[in-house]
Amino acid sequence: MLTIIVAVLAFITIAGLGFAFAGGDSESTRATKRAQALVSGGSGESRVRGGRTPANSPEARRKAILKTLKDQDRRQKKATLSIAARLQQAGLTFTEKQFWIASAVFGLVIGALSLPFGRSPLIALGLAFAAGLGLPRWVVGFIAKGRMKKFTEAFSDAIDIIVRGIKSGLPVHDCLKIIGKESPEPLAGEFRRLVENVAMGLAMDQALEKMYERMPTNELRFFAIVLAIQQKTGGNLAEALNNLSVVLRGRKLMREKIKALSSEAIASSFIIGSLPPGVVTLISITSPKYMAPLFTDPRGHLMLMGAVIWMSLGIFVMRKMINFKF
Repeated sequence: MLTIIVAVLAFITIAGLGFAFAGGDSESTRATKRAQALVSGGSGESRVRGGRTPANSPEARRKAILKTLKDQDRRQKKATLSIAARLQQAGLTFTEKQFWIASAVFGLVIGALSLPFGRSPLIALGLAFAAGLGLPRWVVGFIAKGRMKKFTEAFSDAIDIIVRGIKSGLPVHDCLKIIGKESPEPLAGEFRRLVENVAMGLAMDQALEKMYERMPTNELRFFAIVLAIQQKTGGNLAEALNNLSVVLRGRKLMREKIKALSSEAIASSFIIGSLPPGVVTLISITSPKYMAPLFTDPRGHLMLMGAVIWMSLGIFVMRKMINFKF
């Protein structure tokens, strides 16, 4: 019974670490939820006599906007949470079937390697299950986040290229081609695919929607909204995109400022979180007999169980403390 509990706790620990450092809502998901809260906050206003609401009233418009936001939220979750979407966001060419096969093989290898060092096959089974199900997903999510970060950092420069091209007389399509040729990856590759989709007959809003599925960032959503509004209402596209570039650079500056102000707390959390396992590892190397009862005696197993639970709670709390929203 004790070995089963240890195996379950090992899985919970690995899954908790993956959630703490790679889980949670994305920035675009949090922005959608905030917008929904703002829209639904005034939904009880402007009722007409008889309980019916005219189609052009402010409340009807709020309901329509709220419904649109909910639909976008559902599409966004479907686009960002599935394995196939995460593989696209990470820029990997694996199919979903290949990913699951590779994950199963990796889990079996970890389980086979842990058998000679474990005291029970159940512990090896728990490690194999955690490594095969949790670690590959964490790696794909980590790669996807790094790729989206690079895309966001260079996106404002891409908008400046479009602004300068429009002011010099170039059409938007040619400006997108220039971005695909001269910008760094992954921005260049995504814009090349955007140009190819438009050349194959897709409308600009549909091509941008497909691009958003591969790169779900708020900056790209703002860009798509500006182009959609300009196509429907007209106006000075260069000025609108220039204002968007100013907003995006302000968001980037705010991100860097928050990162600088929170760097001390982040460093402290990593140091505090790594101290207990680091001390245990060093003592196990220098004095193995001193730490042996912790791994061989049932009372030591109970102590390890308590340590794992408290460490998981501590990591989760520190993650919430350093996960600043902006």
